[in-house]
Order: sequence, then C-alpha cells, then structure tokens
Amino acid sequence: MHTSIPARRSFLRWGGAALAAPALAACGQTVGAARTTRQAPTRRGQKVTLTFWTWVPMQKTVDLWNRTHPDIHVQMQSIPQNVQGGYQKMHSALTAGNPPDLAQVEYQELPAFMLVNGLTDLSAYGADALRDSYVPWQWNQGVFSGRVYTVPQASGPMGLFYRRDLFAKWGIETPATWAEFERAARVVKTRGNGARLCAFAPNQPSWFAAMCWQRGARWVRTQGDTWIVDMDNDLSREVADYWEKMVRDDLVFVEPDMSNAWYRQVQTGRIAAWVGPQWGDALLRGNAPGTTGTWRVAPLPQWTAGEKTSANWGGSSTAVLQGSRHPREALRFAHWLNTDPRAVDLNIAAGYGWPAAAGVFRGSALDRPDPFFGGQRYNDVFIASDRAIDTSWKWSPTTDADFAHLQDAFGAATAGDGTLTSSLADAQKRTVDDLLAKGLKARSAR
Repeated sequence: MHTSIPARRSFLRWGGAALAAPALAACGQTVGAARTTRQAPTRRGQKVTLTFWTWVPMQKTVDLWNRTHPDIHVQMQSIPQNVQGGYQKMHSALTAGNPPDLAQVEYQELPAFMLVNGLTDLSAYGADALRDSYVPWQWNQGVFSGRVYTVPQASGPMGLFYRRDLFAKWGIETPATWAEFERAARVVKTRGNGARLCAFAPNQPSWFAAMCWQRGARWVRTQGDTWIVDMDNDLSREVADYWEKMVRDDLVFVEPDMSNAWYRQVQTGRIAAWVGPQWGDALLRGNAPGTTGTWRVAPLPQWTAGEKTSANWGGSSTAVLQGSRHPREALRFAHWLNTDPRAVDLNIAAGYGWPAAAGVFRGSALDRPDPFFGGQRYNDVFIASDRAIDTSWKWSPTTDADFAHLQDAFGAATAGDGTLTSSLADAQKRTVDDLLAKGLKARSAR
C-alpha cells in the first residue's frame, strides 16, 4: 500500500524521455491535497461506491459498468470543461480533503496537478502492468519520475474539415500546404459572397499551440532543475506571422470558434473549413445537421510540400485524485472505461475523442464510412495524423496561465493593439514570471 507522497523535487520527469523535468519544490507553497490516498479494507461481498467527475456525457458507459460490475458502483457527476469550473472544483476538493475518486484531467493540466500532489501514484496499485494496452505517447503523458499517475483516455490528432460542395463551387482544390491554404482563402474571399475559408479564434491559444507544435516549435524544455521557456522562437513566430497576414488581409473571420456565432457561420456555409481535431466531428455533426453529406476530411496542410507532420489538440486522462479510499477499484474502472470495446464505442458516441487504447480502432464505431462526411472513411485520415504527431511536445505546470496570457494578447492584437507575433514575447516573459512565482527555477530561452 502506498500512502506517502514522493518528494516534489522528483515529480515532473516525463516517462519515456531522456529529458528529466526540474525541481518543483516551491518556496513557501502549500501542498494542495489535504489527505493522501489510502486503500480502505473491504469485506467479501461488500459493495464499493466510486465518484467520477467528467464533462463528457459518459452516463451510458457508466451504466454499462454498473450493470456488469455489481461489486463496484460508479456515480458519474458532470462538471464544466474549463479552469474556472471543473478544475477549480477539483483543486478545491483536494484542498478540502473530499475529492472524487476519479476525474477527467486533460494532458496539459497534469503538471499543474502534480505540482500540488493532486494525483495518486497508480504504480503502487499495479498500473505498470497495463502499459501495453495503450498508445505509448498517450500513456507517457501520465508518467512522472517513472511512476504512473493517470490512465490515458483520448487525444485529438488534427486534420482539415472542409465543405467539399463549396470547394467545388468555387473551384478550390483541397490544400496540401499552408501556401495553398492561403491561396484558397483568397479565392473564397473573391468568390464566396461574404464567406471566408475559416476563422481565426483568438480565444483558442491551445489551437495556436497545436499549430506551432506541427511546425516543430517547442515552448518549454528543461535544463537540469530549470524550466526554459521558448514560446517566442523562430518557428512559432513563423506561424504567428502566417495567421497575422490571414487576419490583416481579411482572409479569415476573427471569431471565437465553438461559439453561437461560429456555429451559425458553419451552418450557413459562411465558414467553409475548420483546422480541427478528430473530436471536432461530433461538434460539426451535432451543431450543423443541415450540412450532412457535404463535409470531408483531409490531412493537415504542410509547411513544406511532401512532408507529413501533424499535431494534437486536446486529450484527456482518467486520474485517480489524491485522497481516494478505493484506488484499486478506481484503477480497475479507469482501465475498463478506456479499453473495453463496448465502453470505447459508447465513449466515441459521446464525443470523447481519439481513443488512447491500442488496437481498438479496427471494428470500432470509428472504423466505418460516415454519412455526415459523404460516406468517407474519414477517420483513416486521423489514423495517419495520429502516427505523424511529434510526441516530444511538453507542457509546463502553469499551462492555464500561459494560455490566458496568449488569449489576452491575441484579443488585443486582433483588436489593433500589437501583433500576434509580439504576443509571443509578452506571453513568454509572463510565463517565466509565473514559474518563478511558484518557487520554480525558470528563464527565457533568449
């Protein structure tokens, strides 16, 4: 039984990487979890109840578990998918000592939870034996200092969703490069009667991060016990310059995506494409049913013709929070939730993303032609995309603040105050300040 919390100095060391993450001993900072995980004894025949927090509507999956596992009952509670809602609630529960047994935690949030000792060391309960059941890079998102802290759930390999009918009407070939994408945007502006190829969303710094990810940029790395912040690098500035030009030349709408206004533009054909993640299929299908049959999916445009590089947007794990009294049972449920074929199909229907379980694609609900996409086996595009993701990208323990800084700067830039490129330097400086404020060693790369 594991009851102690490992030294915080060793927490952020990513599994499978030669790069060891730095010390997390924060000067004067209190540990966020009020109690540590401890396995409660159970009698034969005793029923265990687990609480599970998630924003994905997985009730049908949970119901299936409860029907087939009468010894462990799971109560699902829906939470918001945002920092101010769901994650704030999790951290408050950890501080109060009354956390749920399990919670959905995005990959980018895991370092922040590790910083406050908010996750249970699942290696102590046999999680290492489950490794081969999962896609390696997703598995490694929850491995720190060689110990397993979460069960991977799903990711978001990226592609290009586009309206095939509108492209044909305007004489546009599917863009294979970002240069072709810009040319297509100019055609839409000329021929589209007020439509635009897509929108630039200043509210989605995580999307912009994925664009930089594909270009080969890396925003954080470590050197010894120091965080090196490198958001303002040449490759990221190239991405920013590209979208700066798209905005300046009025080739895209400046519109928060996944907003009511954005959905109306998608529904009416004023937006003809979306550079998005695999889980975006559910958003399009659910919010623009009148466009059924007109959409197709293509690979992400490339910076250099002939390359095949991709990136990931989003992705979550199923974590056992620090303080659970039933970690063994929670781990058993988390593994079933993300690997059982019946559970995976139900989760796919609920829109949870690209499965982290290895080998579940063939024969699943993803492995078939889809009428919404004109009968295309569109997920074959995402199979290739998933394989083309550079998995060396890392997240800092202040990712929420990093994104907030970029969002503020992007909003100002698109309103005429500054540029997207200058936003990177501003966000980099503020990110270093945030890391230092947590008592961590940090500096800018330049």
